Amino acid sequence: MPHDHPSHEGISPSGHPYRNDNDTPLSYWQTMEIAMRELLIEKGVTTAEEIALQIDAMDARSPANGAAVVARAWTDPAFKARLLDDASAASREMGFDIGPLRLIAVENTETVHNVIVCTLCSCYPRNLLGLPPDWYKSRAYRSRTVRAPRKVLREFGLDLPDDVTVRVHDSTADMRYIVLPQRPAGTDSLSEAALAQLVTRDSMIGTGLPRAPA
Repeated sequence: MPHDHPSHEGISPSGHPYRNDNDTPLSYWQTMEIAMRELLIEKGVTTAEEIALQIDAMDARSPANGAAVVARAWTDPAFKARLLDDASAASREMGFDIGPLRLIAVENTETVHNVIVCTLCSCYPRNLLGLPPDWYKSRAYRSRTVRAPRKVLREFGLDLPDDVTVRVHDSTADMRYIVLPQRPAGTDSLSEAALAQLVTRDSMIGTGLPRAPA
């Protein structure tokens, strides 16, 4: 039977890569999730509408949440001190629910640069940064960042001076990290909202820096 896609493998007529159809048998954990969800609805613990709303709320999380926290820390020394002391509580002050997880903020300085990884799986501060990028979940990033962090950072375009100490922080199932990047020079006149626009996702992971002001 003829196909309407090009002969080169993996590319659709639209130019996007083909993705495998999600028609494989359910895994054990997928089956358990469906069973648990249906049982909770049947028992009146929750409703299908409440579950859908929670999924929408989770999908709406983005790096803009974390950027707002960073910008507040850049402009409010008291908030910054609370963030570095207890990042979970400080984030809740701004309306970002971290749940039961312990969130730790680590500050970049002139002499220290922090980078976040999860060597076991892909634990990530989704409440503040949204979904993790694919490279964060890759085995290469998870293993190489611990062994050769400077080399990995250079591959991201971040070549740090030799006198800057690189610290790698390994997230766990109940503990997450977020990097508080250095405030860019020349931003003294910018508002908190304008500063948040300079904060990138990668700068809060540690694989990049904030944008320079226009």
